[in-house]
Amino acid sequence: MTITVRPARTSDVLAIRDLVENYAGDGPRLLRKNTVTLYEDVQEFVIAELDGVIVGCGALHVFWHDLGEIRTVAVSPNSKGKGIGSKIIEALIERAKVLGLTRLFCLTFEIKFFTSHGFQPIKESPVDASTYAQLLLSGDQGVAEFLDLEHVKPNTLGNTRMLKIL
Repeated sequence: MTITVRPARTSDVLAIRDLVENYAGDGPRLLRKNTVTLYEDVQEFVIAELDGVIVGCGALHVFWHDLGEIRTVAVSPNSKGKGIGSKIIEALIERAKVLGLTRLFCLTFEIKFFTSHGFQPIKESPVDASTYAQLLLSGDQGVAEFLDLEHVKPNTLGNTRMLKIL
């Protein structure tokens, strides 16, 4: 069993979409993503391959000079429990460090998993008022979720906002 994590390519987008769809149905754990959005964001993704088959994905989205979000982490239901999710998180953390980020945010139902990777629950936005005002200008849904804006509350019900200091 060989697990490889690498940057995603455009040829991986349909597999990423299928992985996300596993968790985007009834009682969604992930928000459904349009295929065009996945192509637009492909450079943010890494994929995990198990013996050459794509079995996991995750993305790193930069919010600010020091802050990013780990998002869209999904592992094939048939491949859970093999450490694939952890390898994806480790690769995204390394990518964040290379980019110069010092803090990572996630919005998740998987509290135990992210806690095991050093994330801690947060209640309030961990940015100053000036940065908050700048982030309000973003059209990205994940930024709105990070800021805990009222219009995204239906998307975030039951999720925990977490932060990791690198």
